[in-house]
Amino acid sequence: MPRLVSIEKGLGPEGRIAVVRFDRGDGINALSPEALRQLTEAARSFEDDAATSVVVLTGGAKAFSAGFDLKDPEGRARAAMDLGALRRHLKLGPRLTKAWQEMEQVTIGAIEGFCVGGGVALAVALDFRVMAQDAHLRVPEIGLGMNMSWQSVPRMLHLMGPARTKQAVILADDRISAAEAYEWRLVEHLAPAGAAFDTAMALATKIARQPPISVAMTKLTVNRLAYALDDLASHMDGDQFALAGFSADSKEGVSAFLDRRKPRFRGK
Repeated sequence: MPRLVSIEKGLGPEGRIAVVRFDRGDGINALSPEALRQLTEAARSFEDDAATSVVVLTGGAKAFSAGFDLKDPEGRARAAMDLGALRRHLKLGPRLTKAWQEMEQVTIGAIEGFCVGGGVALAVALDFRVMAQDAHLRVPEIGLGMNMSWQSVPRMLHLMGPARTKQAVILADDRISAAEAYEWRLVEHLAPAGAAFDTAMALATKIARQPPISVAMTKLTVNRLAYALDDLASHMDGDQFALAGFSADSKEGVSAFLDRRKPRFRGK
């Protein structure tokens, strides 16, 4: 199986910065099931790493991620799965975002180009987001007859509040510019085009100079307080996704996407 994710450690002050790079080299950077597994494995590889206190996650130069790969053979096989097999397969996404959210290290996303769907779900599971000024975000799931899952809605709600979260998720065809994302508090830092990674590394350097144990404990405290009810609020979103996937609207949404046409939803 080809490696889609690389890890470089020992960077920055006292070697406390690591870089995780997800780049398929195709300018799209879609999240295939294998990519989800490798990104989850990358996050978990830091569990006993006391030498690293900051992790920068970056994608390609043209895209952070286009989201879940609807054309991947394993992903498309979901259409033929029974409910039990589908529920097991749908755990890949929330498993990924939970692994990144629960890392002891401070995590920073560097976003260039576009960040779509599952890419947004991954980005909001991080501690900080740095976005290039010419980049954009989009949450297309509802436009595909699906719901936004991977337990990302509570995370977006913490960042933006209810109205902006509804706007971002429900208006599926609307791009969210970098300026809007910053204004909505969906990202914390803007960078010149092509400089998101360098800006993220500058932030990582500042954090890496702080006492690592105090930083880790502070992150844990903030996360436990902020996300205490998130599992309760979103534990059903995977099953909701599976249920929506059996609808005629979902089949129409995916078919229209693959055919590059506008879908016609009928509430069935």
